[in-house]
Amino acid sequence: MASESTLAQELRRNYLFGGLTDDQLAQMMASMRILQLEQGAHLFERDQHARHFFLVRSGQIKLYRISLEGHEKVIETIAPGETFAEAIMFMERQTYPVNADALTASEVIAFDNKTFLKILRESVDTCFRVMADMSMRLRRRLNDIEAISLQNATLRFVGYLLEQLPKGSKGPLEIQLSAPKSVVASRLSVQPESLSRILHNLTEAGLISVKGPTIRIHDPKGLRAYAS
Repeated sequence: MASESTLAQELRRNYLFGGLTDDQLAQMMASMRILQLEQGAHLFERDQHARHFFLVRSGQIKLYRISLEGHEKVIETIAPGETFAEAIMFMERQTYPVNADALTASEVIAFDNKTFLKILRESVDTCFRVMADMSMRLRRRLNDIEAISLQNATLRFVGYLLEQLPKGSKGPLEIQLSAPKSVVASRLSVQPESLSRILHNLTEAGLISVKGPTIRIHDPKGLRAYAS
């Protein structure tokens, strides 16, 4: 396990903690619990009372709902360094709106909602810094929603691939899907069989090739042109 100073540096990189003073961050670290989750383990269930928000240190967490027909709909996958369930502490009804499971063996930090709210109430400056950072994150989420609403399935997947590319990349390179194809499909609101067709069509177009979870991008510039 990383030292306390190393963990503090990790937390500083997250938007929720970047605006806290050293003393405020120490308060949050005193309230936290580190959880080790095996693959497939449940973290919380929909409608469970929300006493904590979370940060993923390693592994990957899946947020999802189950439809009335019993089908799973993945809402989001959470990667290391990202927080989730933090907005619930500001809601009147403080219950989790989704289920959360570990996609892989994961280390997750649980933070106490009451401690964080107490810090915000005691410092107007800190509250406004957190609000500003949260607003920027909300704007990115709205862009995601717009993409899902307005773009067809192929463009959504191409956009997903482009998000994985290093900035300014030009030559051929490989990326690893961060989750199983079925989870990626659900996250993008694409049927699994549709995703298979999309992968086939992009391969036929010479833009990519696929081997298991590895996707080789032959022509990043062409893929960007395809998306636009």
